[in-house]
Amino acid sequence: MKEKKKNIILIGMPGSGKSTVGVVLAKKLGRRFVDCDLVIQEKCQKLLHQLIEERGEAGFVMLENEINASIETKCAVIATGGSAVYGAEAMEHFKKIGQIVYLELAFEELKERLGDLNERGVVLKKGMTLRELYAERVPLYERYADTVVACTGREIRDVMEEIVERVKE
Repeated sequence: MKEKKKNIILIGMPGSGKSTVGVVLAKKLGRRFVDCDLVIQEKCQKLLHQLIEERGEAGFVMLENEINASIETKCAVIATGGSAVYGAEAMEHFKKIGQIVYLELAFEELKERLGDLNERGVVLKKGMTLRELYAERVPLYERYADTVVACTGREIRDVMEEIVERVKE
């Protein structure tokens, strides 16, 4: 008997297109779309930036890890928050339930895409620059990724089509 199709889990920096590409990919493949940031907000009844302010960076990462590790779905496209890679249990869980696709974006394009990091709910240690955050996270994305898709200078449709090709069973 053929195993049920695994989930496609998108990881990458905030602004790399996880949610945008995820919705289009889910429609194309006829799959459910799960946005981890929205799951967290729904469970906690607060916006991400409010949770980060209340709990601090480390407290938010613990909460995110716990909620992500509890996500149970099949045959879905899952867009994680950019800081999901800080949660070892969640990332191990994602490895078991799906194929992890890292949406890689050059720093210069990332900087252009991002607005106010605090309003966006980006986990940023006090005094840390966006470049330092990028340098800290990229090795984690690369470590957990089953597939890396370059997104710099590309249209959403092209990125989505490449993911479809790469994750064919």
